[in-house]
Amino acid sequence: MKPETIEALASAYDEAERTRVQVRQPSLDHPEMTIADGYAVQRAWVGMKLARGERIIGRKIGLTSRAMQQASQIDEPDYGALLDSMVIDDGAAIAADRFIRPRFEVELGFWLKARLEGPDVTIFDVLNATDYVVPAFEVIDARCHQNDPNSGRPRKVMDTISDNAANAGVIWGGRPMRPDTMDLAWIPGVLYRNGVVEETGVAAGVLGHPAKGIVWLVRRLAAQGVALEPGQFVLSGSFTRPVVGHPGDTFACDFGPLGAVTCSIAKETP
Repeated sequence: MKPETIEALASAYDEAERTRVQVRQPSLDHPEMTIADGYAVQRAWVGMKLARGERIIGRKIGLTSRAMQQASQIDEPDYGALLDSMVIDDGAAIAADRFIRPRFEVELGFWLKARLEGPDVTIFDVLNATDYVVPAFEVIDARCHQNDPNSGRPRKVMDTISDNAANAGVIWGGRPMRPDTMDLAWIPGVLYRNGVVEETGVAAGVLGHPAKGIVWLVRRLAAQGVALEPGQFVLSGSFTRPVVGHPGDTFACDFGPLGAVTCSIAKETP
């Protein structure tokens, strides 16, 4: 795609996020759009945010479950940038008008203490580079239509990638633990909405082990000469389906030995 097209699409996403009015799926108007184009739009949009003073604090990994990959017609995960403006306090009441259609995913977050880079990184490198593992919600949102209003066509993976992999917010809490003190693959997640269990899962749903998602990400970034840095936070991918949040909803997820993460969405004002 031409640079001016990439910038125009990034600007459209930026405006959609600000106004909470979704835009058309880019791949509808640009059927030649590739996954590489999607990441180019994502980088341009993140660049706009950085120019306004926001900071990258880490990365998120998505589409880590086989079911989600099949639904998106892709055979590998995707990734997006985590920015400081996306951080929401554990237990916070989220403003009803902050997002377009927020959905909540259950994940483990990895706080890094050492640099991770290169095409040959292993799961052992990831675990050695991790200071703490914490439970987290990822709040995802869609700045372009999930289904085109006219044709009903679902958005393609290029659309999701260009939309910063649907990343919108992150909430971490619970009990930080060292990665060698538990079997991370068997950390549970029981997600409640308004006191009702909506989703359950275990972290093994993320490629068999949540650290494998980070292995994939580091290898993917290596082709761009990019590394994960000490102090960065990485969301390793959801092991439940996303659950939609509405004004007035409360959410809590029990992560067993890692404790719980909670939040609510404020009721809409009259």
